[in-house]
Amino acid sequence: MKKQYIIIGLMLACFQFTTAQFTLDGEFRPRSEYRHGFGNLIPDAADAGFGISTRVRLNSSFMTDNYWVYVSLQDIMVWGENRQILPYDQNNSFAVFQAWAEIKLGENTSTKLGRQVLSYDDQRILGGLDWAQQGRNHDAALIKYKKGNFMLDFGLAFNQDYSHPTGFISQGTGYNTAGFFSYKTMQMLYMKQKWEKLTGSLLLLNNGFQDFNGAGSADGVSNLQTLGTHLNYKSGNFGLAANAFLQTGNRQGDVSVKGAFLLGLDASLKASDKVTLGAGLEIISGNDAGAGETGAFFPLYGTNHKFNGFMDYFYVGNHANSIGLVDIHASANFKLSKSSSLMAKVLNFRGEQALASGEKSLGTEIDLVYKRKFKGFALVAGYSQLFASDGMYELKGVTEAAAAGTQNWAWVMLVIKPKFLSGK
Repeated sequence: MKKQYIIIGLMLACFQFTTAQFTLDGEFRPRSEYRHGFGNLIPDAADAGFGISTRVRLNSSFMTDNYWVYVSLQDIMVWGENRQILPYDQNNSFAVFQAWAEIKLGENTSTKLGRQVLSYDDQRILGGLDWAQQGRNHDAALIKYKKGNFMLDFGLAFNQDYSHPTGFISQGTGYNTAGFFSYKTMQMLYMKQKWEKLTGSLLLLNNGFQDFNGAGSADGVSNLQTLGTHLNYKSGNFGLAANAFLQTGNRQGDVSVKGAFLLGLDASLKASDKVTLGAGLEIISGNDAGAGETGAFFPLYGTNHKFNGFMDYFYVGNHANSIGLVDIHASANFKLSKSSSLMAKVLNFRGEQALASGEKSLGTEIDLVYKRKFKGFALVAGYSQLFASDGMYELKGVTEAAAAGTQNWAWVMLVIKPKFLSGK
């Protein structure tokens, strides 16, 4: 009994000399969607889809002078996916979304280890993909340096299945860790410098993709390099942002990548206290190479839903190794009140390369998003409509005669982020 008191006393004494900050918060985010052409052209004979999904997260953070530990648990629930009194979760979506520790190594240096979100700049190449209920994470190790207006992150990752230590399992022989640009290895160097009106960053990213032989066994790694810069200029009410990225090396399956690029330029102007205008252009290279090669760029691990239209016709699990894209867009953001806003955006799409018919025009999309903040929660709603051109029907493999006359998508989402505990 005396030993127990001594141990408790020592623990309390340690806590007295340790400054720690603990927080426990969460997120409850149900979203309902009406889909009538979301992601692909819907045939006229098909019925529209409607469903409701809910993301639930519980986040805990413990921070001391020397380290910071963060754990985020989540579940994605589709309403009605489980029959009544089913004793298990049918979609098996409960997961550890983040679990990492950041350890201070010096005055300006730390290391961050574990499952984490990699999100940089405008999230074009590396982003958290928060729109998707499941989000995007990486199992990685970072060395982080920050001093003044300069920061540098160096990252490493090695993904493995301990049941098959020679490599990833191939499709259909267990859980699959290949596909969708899932990598075997990753090395990353990211640098950013801030000046008075300009911020510039440089990203060097290498991804090694597991290859397989004819028998489905692991057989070497294809390495793809992505390198480029993001620039952001801000002066008064005017802003300018630019992206310039190249890809070279090899994709999965030892496909050689040559001359792949992404170029983007966006301008913004705060016309008044209630109106902000925007306009921009993005060009993503398409596949103009021969057999075993590709000239198509793919933005890999970014928040792709944020770009090229909210209806996700391009680069959201699709449009890889295709005709590329030229996206010309304009937007207006209206501040309706202190707590509400409306964003309207129009985007015109063309192929960077021509289709087999010689057609390049793909169509025009209109996106509307309304946001309203209340005490303790927020409501967000959106509507999008696509006006397809001849090239879109050819690209998606749906004839104009068979496609529905209206291609649209509507959604509404409630966001509640409660803070349960916070204190030292």
